[in-house]
Amino acid sequence: MMRLDGKTALITGASRGLGRAAANYLAELGADIAILDVDEQAAATVEEVRALGRKAAYRHADVADNQAVRDAVASVEEELAPIDILVNNAGIVKNIAPISRMSPDAWQKELGVNLSGPFNLIQAIAPGMAERGWGRIVNISSAAARGGLYNQAGYAATKAGVLGLTQNVTLEFAGSGITCNAILPGVIGTENVMAMPQEIFDQAVRLVPTGRVGDPREVAHLIAFLCSDLAGYINGVDILIDGGAALNTVVLGSRKALKS
Repeated sequence: MMRLDGKTALITGASRGLGRAAANYLAELGADIAILDVDEQAAATVEEVRALGRKAAYRHADVADNQAVRDAVASVEEELAPIDILVNNAGIVKNIAPISRMSPDAWQKELGVNLSGPFNLIQAIAPGMAERGWGRIVNISSAAARGGLYNQAGYAATKAGVLGLTQNVTLEFAGSGITCNAILPGVIGTENVMAMPQEIFDQAVRLVPTGRVGDPREVAHLIAFLCSDLAGYINGVDILIDGGAALNTVVLGSRKALKS
């Protein structure tokens, strides 16, 4: 049976969506939960975790700020316990425009949260995991990392960068008891996806052979498996969870499919 009793997990971006689902499901499996987020709604997720009988802590921290991350990690480890599980989930979209008209400032913000964020968390947490001889790191990338996303080069590029980071962490911490893997969600029914204009939403779903959007808890189930002892020999891989959308000849991010 898959359990996470005695483990402490840190999840970034857990005020809603995939992060919130992961926090609740990992808590159901016995883990205590630390959350780093800039959205104060993360406090509600903390209360949900506590209602499940687990310890929980929240720190307001910008994952793009290396020192803020280090301070937040030290603080939650003092309150809870050393971090055993890291889920790098925080992500943003700031650029929806052709590359020729992209805002350089928005590009830097996407780079900071989507790629520097996971780097900062791993740098702060992985050495301690290695010293203790056990750790699980799950980086949330995107199906866009493989096929791009029309008018969202910043998001697609940073999520592709997460795959390279995942592979390097695997190599550098090989033999330490740490595994590091990436998950590439497709169309998942988060608040942002469900708020899409109906026409765009319908076009996206038509590209999914399964015929529906994914449930955030389905992603949480995969996260939990990769964080468990059952997945101890799975390391350095990226796993699509997209209902088979990658099999379509018209990729999810193509101009023809999602031009608005």
